[in-house]
Amino acid sequence: FQMDTTQESYLDLFPLDAIVYLTPDSENVLQDIDPDKVYVLGGLVDESIHKKINLRRAQEQSLQTARLPIREYMVKTFNAKNYHSETLAINQVFDVLSTYYETRSWPAALKAGVSSGKGYVLPDGSE
Repeated sequence: FQMDTTQESYLDLFPLDAIVYLTPDSENVLQDIDPDKVYVLGGLVDESIHKKINLRRAQEQSLQTARLPIREYMVKTFNAKNYHSETLAINQVFDVLSTYYETRSWPAALKAGVSSGKGYVLPDGSE
């Protein structure tokens, strides 16, 4: 993957209707990757103090939002802390998206990026 860095905002670089802000708080499920869209991976973990801050920021900027289809393809698993989270680190989201782009398989992509420590696993037999 080629990557460029800039001090400019994505809002200044791309049309608003081309931007999709990925946040686990979105009601919209990412079904497929559209090569004509620009996907913004939020860099702020807002699980605790600032709930839904990324979602509110995207809505204030009139951006489309989406979440990874974790609930749709994975199941909650028992763990000692009864912990379940759809919030992933940027590298995990990137792993999911790049694996999905290569395989066109959400189960394979989610397996690549969602660690069992998040409290979700693929159902038996789905890969």
